[in-house]
Amino acid sequence: MSDTPVRPGRPSVRKLPQLPPAVRGLSPASALRLSPPSDTWFKPALSVVVASAVPHLTLLVLGRLDLAVYSMAGSLCALYGHGLPYARRARALAGVVLGMAAGLAVSLVTASLTGSTAVLIAVGALLAAVQKVLCDATRIGPPGHVIFTFVSSAALFAPQRLDQIPGHLALTLGAGAFAWLVALAPALVRREGPERRAVARALEAAAVCAADPGPRNGNAVDPGSRNGNNAIDPGPRNRRAAAAAVHAAWRCLLASGRPTPVRRSLERLVVQAEAAFVAPGPGAGAAEPERLRAWAARTRGRGPVPTPSPAPGTADELYGIDAERAVLRAREGRRAARRALLRRLGPGSPLLPVAVRTLFGCALSGYLCAALGVGRPYWAIVTAASLCQANLTLSWNRALQRTLGNLLGVLVFAAVLPVSRIGPLALVCCCLFFGFAAEALITRNYWLGSVAVTPMALLVLEFGGTHPAGELIGDRVLDTVLGAAAGFLAATLVTNRRAAGRVERALDATDRARAAAERTGADPAAAPAERDRARRTLTASLVELREAGDTAAGEWWQRALPEQRLLAAERAGHRTLAATAQRRGPTAHAPSIGAE
Repeated sequence: MSDTPVRPGRPSVRKLPQLPPAVRGLSPASALRLSPPSDTWFKPALSVVVASAVPHLTLLVLGRLDLAVYSMAGSLCALYGHGLPYARRARALAGVVLGMAAGLAVSLVTASLTGSTAVLIAVGALLAAVQKVLCDATRIGPPGHVIFTFVSSAALFAPQRLDQIPGHLALTLGAGAFAWLVALAPALVRREGPERRAVARALEAAAVCAADPGPRNGNAVDPGSRNGNNAIDPGPRNRRAAAAAVHAAWRCLLASGRPTPVRRSLERLVVQAEAAFVAPGPGAGAAEPERLRAWAARTRGRGPVPTPSPAPGTADELYGIDAERAVLRAREGRRAARRALLRRLGPGSPLLPVAVRTLFGCALSGYLCAALGVGRPYWAIVTAASLCQANLTLSWNRALQRTLGNLLGVLVFAAVLPVSRIGPLALVCCCLFFGFAAEALITRNYWLGSVAVTPMALLVLEFGGTHPAGELIGDRVLDTVLGAAAGFLAATLVTNRRAAGRVERALDATDRARAAAERTGADPAAAPAERDRARRTLTASLVELREAGDTAAGEWWQRALPEQRLLAAERAGHRTLAATAQRRGPTAHAPSIGAE
């Protein structure tokens, strides 16, 4: 018999396209179900109210409330970056403000040079696609590209002259600078607030995993771990959630700047969380989860960070963190980050088909609305842009959420419009109220937040003068329906065949990371920093593998996913993590995938 290894055949292409189950079943229940509110829902809500109130009231006093549209573009930047440590948040928000001003500048210049609706729609669709791919590539986080698209699309259809543009952009940049200050102001009273929340989430997720770690033999399948696409998820859900939370906590701490005593304590707590999820002891029982939850509650609070007894290997782990932080801050680390960003933007990136979807959907929705007589079809462009998610299933869910939220929102607008027309101050107060409500509700479900976003967006038009209520409501309903239909049609026609390729690359990266972790864990001469960095790399690769698998499972008309290989890779990765945690005593070596 030949010793040549036989490689498994490449998964075949489906002969007929098959919609994901969430779309085939046409069941809106899961898409519209309310979730518990985010633990930080009040932060973006309060930030955007404060960042908007000062410019709005200033313009009200000056009698130039018609310019509030431009100041609002800068104020909305306060919605971004609330999960980032303050050092990273300062740089990220500066980029958001500049990106907002750049998109607005393109829109204002275009609007001043042409009145052609066809040209304006084409520019709006192109801007939406660029904003989508840049937000996804930089991973700026919620609310993503939708706010950028809302601002730039609305500005395209506003009357404009070239000599007005510098003043309008200055107003946007001034409001953006104030929003930057508002978003960073909490650092004056709680410098490590984002890090504490990230570590608290990791401890809570580890507590859930310690209480119910799932099958221990590595071969059992969690019977309840099927995702919304009916694909089998490798490994227990609790362990995957804990791995993602611990990985997010390490990323937050690595991005937080120089270590302080509080951050040192937080790093020790993450080591405790990591030990609880990678190798939960058979005798952990209920005591260990309760201890983790108690640490999480104290970490989230305003008191001192708990200082538990060091877990085995804590000193090595912290030494490795210091070494990794030094690498990230060095020139080589910054170059590596830039190369990673360029790869996400370059040819072959799975983000590019989503950008094409956005371009096609926004253009189609805009031209349809224009053909039906809508004078300013920017809301159809925004609706289509919001539907362009990572896969078809998410786009379907967003179509349901956006349509329901907008239709209910126009009813709310009709009810509140008489109140807003009492006077300019009443109009400003209504806008601020709905801005707060949108951010307070959107973490429960997107459709619920849209109920508040819709009247706020319509009230913004009142800054420039009153409009017939029937015309506003009719145009918004038509824009919503056509935008949702065009956006979902684009998501269906423009398939993301590169999603499966991302899964294959993630599998290869996970195999390499697992081999490196096994090699360094079995080498007694390996430095502690190298071993711990290899383990964190493996954790990051497992998180990326699960994200890639979930994204590809929600797509359609692509190569069949290697589900068995996904299952085996994640099982082996978690066993390697457990073995490297046990290595803090005697050295251990995890079995490879082939040993299964």
